[in-house]
Amino acid sequence: MASLTLSKGSNLSLTKADPGLQIAMVGLGWDPRTTSGADFDLDASAILVGKNGKVRNNDDFIFYNQLEAKDGSVVHQGDNRTGDGDGDDEQILINLNTVSPDVERVVIVVSIDQAEARHQNFGQIRDAYCRVVNQDNDVEIVRYDLSEDAAAETSMIFSEIYRNGAEWKFRAVGQGYASGLHGIATDFGISLD
Repeated sequence: MASLTLSKGSNLSLTKADPGLQIAMVGLGWDPRTTSGADFDLDASAILVGKNGKVRNNDDFIFYNQLEAKDGSVVHQGDNRTGDGDGDDEQILINLNTVSPDVERVVIVVSIDQAEARHQNFGQIRDAYCRVVNQDNDVEIVRYDLSEDAAAETSMIFSEIYRNGAEWKFRAVGQGYASGLHGIATDFGISLD
């Protein structure tokens, strides 16, 4: 099975593309452009969202300080603080069979740590991508390469995995926020205080 590359706004039925998919590994990668100054530290997060478009509580925010959902359905594989090397910089595992029925979608977010203090934004990042791999057989199902200029944005919703009836689907979102992770968290009802 060949991986499909999506453009912004496109979606794909993961259930139809890979009927055996149980654990989706969401791999995120990026490379900083050549800069003078501080290293880039990008952080991937997953937000579990209900039908009302909000988290049920702060436990639904999976990130480097809270690596696992309470029910174990979503597990962050740890923080890569430099983005050095080839392949995925950060990975999040989503067990599609155990995601709570009241979670409608899992939103995948990447933010730049200390973006304002370091004067950094997504316009200084290159080769950013999000991909979904079947964890059981290591086959990539779908990939989304972020190609648009995001010069002002310091955080971005890369993609989301969502329910559509009995199916799980992947959507390439690519929505940037100049208000950083705080802006995204506020929109989904997460309290960062």
